[in-house]
Amino acid sequence: MTDARWTEVEDDLDSACRHFGKAAALFDEGGFEKDDLTGYRADMALQHAMQSAYTSLEGALVRILEILDEERPTGEKWHADLVRRAARPLSAPGRARPAILTPDVASDVDESRRFRHRATHNYDDFDPTRAGPSIEAARRLAASLKPCIAAFRARIDPPSAP
Repeated sequence: MTDARWTEVEDDLDSACRHFGKAAALFDEGGFEKDDLTGYRADMALQHAMQSAYTSLEGALVRILEILDEERPTGEKWHADLVRRAARPLSAPGRARPAILTPDVASDVDESRRFRHRATHNYDDFDPTRAGPSIEAARRLAASLKPCIAAFRARIDPPSAP
């Protein structure tokens, strides 16, 4: 079932991994403690990079569901529901599929989702000293996300033999 829509999934994953990696680099660079434009720039850049990374990742997951003809979650908690659904196999009649995300990757995705939620709703309360778990998740996602999705794709859409 080779589907050209995987191109956009891969583009979203490239973007997510780039932003996750750059967010970790921004965190390492620091400057958050400064009470001037430098501190503001550090705060906003990190928050925006993490939000952009997660938004791209979420876009990839939604696109995968579309490829699979699977409805996307709806309702107020659809963001969390999307991660939970991607983390487990689907065994509905005629619609079975393995989990899209491994447990470790799903845990990191959920951590980045929670960071995005906090940043989106609490810009002014951002405390970089509490961002450690999210930044470590970002570091791991920058390296593990694309291989995880590639392994899923290989299970559901094995490459053709030459």
